[in-house]
Amino acid sequence: MTLRTLVKISNITNLSDARYCAGMGVEWLGFSMDTIALDRFNEIRGWLAGVSIVGETDAPHLDQIKALVAEYKPDVLQISHVELVEEVKELGLPIILKLDLAEGLPTELRGADYYLIDHSDPFAHIDPPTLGYLDQFAYKYPTLLAFGINEMNVLEVIDQIPVKGIALAGGEETRPGFKEFGEMMDILERLDEEGDF
Repeated sequence: MTLRTLVKISNITNLSDARYCAGMGVEWLGFSMDTIALDRFNEIRGWLAGVSIVGETDAPHLDQIKALVAEYKPDVLQISHVELVEEVKELGLPIILKLDLAEGLPTELRGADYYLIDHSDPFAHIDPPTLGYLDQFAYKYPTLLAFGINEMNVLEVIDQIPVKGIALAGGEETRPGFKEFGEMMDILERLDEEGDF
């Protein structure tokens, strides 16, 4: 299965999400190294093939990040502190820098391979002014959009602004092995190049 844009799923906590997303053609599966136990992470990772594992952390210090990378051994590293980008690059991994649009975006950025734009307001949506602002940012920087995306607007958004991809969030299982995929499934099905649009 081929998706129309790069997709990252953030904060995966269970095998159901991981296997479903891998089967749908998602390229990057993200795990919070701050919260998921190492043995649980390794158990899920052992079932996966053909995807890149993103180690996500909000750790504010380089030594904390180095320790997490040594333990979890991700393929890609996502951090949240712009001042750490240059130092973290020395770890030799592709870097995603997570930015919060609610706090404003820096005017000059460098060093990260991708910039993931999220919004701390869970009800934030993409109106025309926001779309114009994101268009200018994505023209300048390799951007992953992580908010305001739904089944109805995802194709329009990726056609209108030059984002490199989108980021969606995983969710909890109702019980082991049972999961409602909901909106994530609807968005991935819309992005399926083999589907009907």
